[in-house]
Amino acid sequence: MGQGTKRRFSDEYKDEAVARLSCSGANYRSVADELCLTPAQIKTWHLERLAAGSSQALARQKADAAELSRLRRDLKEAREENDILRKASAFFAQWAGKT
Repeated sequence: MGQGTKRRFSDEYKDEAVARLSCSGANYRSVADELCLTPAQIKTWHLERLAAGSSQALARQKADAAELSRLRRDLKEAREENDILRKASAFFAQWAGKT
């Protein structure tokens, strides 16, 4: 086999190739034979998709944690403001009663 140019595949093509693995009885070898690829290519694409999914999940978890932290901070601030207003209301109610 001579040295040729490196073949490049689109992300859609890779996704479709990996999706064929979900068919019953499909494995790396059978999908690779259908598409004239090597089983190693299909396995690499499959693992890349799994890793991308886990990194997306991790990014979502970080975003959710950041939002939860922000919401807790906002709630704490709102409770403190409410407490200040309650104390001020009680103070002015006493002050109004004295006059």
